[in-house]
Amino acid sequence: MIKFLNPSYTFYLAGKILNSIKIFIIPITIVGIIFSLVISPKDYIQGDAARIMYVHVPSAWISLASFASISFLCIISFIFKIKSVNLIYKSLAPIGLTFNFVAIFTGSLWGQPTWGTWWAWDARLTSMLILMLFYVFFIFSYKFIKDPIKSTKICTAISVLGLINLVIIRYSVNWWSTLHQSSSINITGKTTVHSSMLTPLVIMLIVFLLYSALIFLMKYRIETIRVKKRGLKKI
Repeated sequence: MIKFLNPSYTFYLAGKILNSIKIFIIPITIVGIIFSLVISPKDYIQGDAARIMYVHVPSAWISLASFASISFLCIISFIFKIKSVNLIYKSLAPIGLTFNFVAIFTGSLWGQPTWGTWWAWDARLTSMLILMLFYVFFIFSYKFIKDPIKSTKICTAISVLGLINLVIIRYSVNWWSTLHQSSSINITGKTTVHSSMLTPLVIMLIVFLLYSALIFLMKYRIETIRVKKRGLKKI
């Protein structure tokens, strides 16, 4: 376990994984685009506008998963003082923020023809906007607070508070009357999305996950090099 937390080893491992991802990401992306734009049928009510979900839904999932991972890493770093974990969440946060923005933006594009408005102070939309603010505050905290101990404490506090918002996002459509539709895909329950639309959605999720992993590993390697240039033997 200690081996995998060593920055030098993880830097080497990240390079190996990067090369593997580069081989698969382009062909899988092409397949995903073909399924999403050609093979997948129109929605019988929303028409072609429903195709936005192939970008919107994976983006929302990744933004939520990224913040949950960041929160877990911050708690681990705070409790066990594993400072090398800081490099991981610093590399992950910009990715989560980017996909959070993409989810909100594509949600607006989807909402205009579906709801007749670009934005509504809907519970799901509003809580996603709040999540984006949590991301911004989190990134600002580790970028502009020079004291590493104080920065870790503030980042941990922000991430823990953000976990409460994740729960609100998840159950907002159940707790309140909202414009946003309820969950159509449930791991433990019934999935109401037809296989002709579920297949391209899953493929696009894989594409976005591969892209996220690619950017994360590149960012992680950059952060590791930056630390080494500062002459720090320990992170």
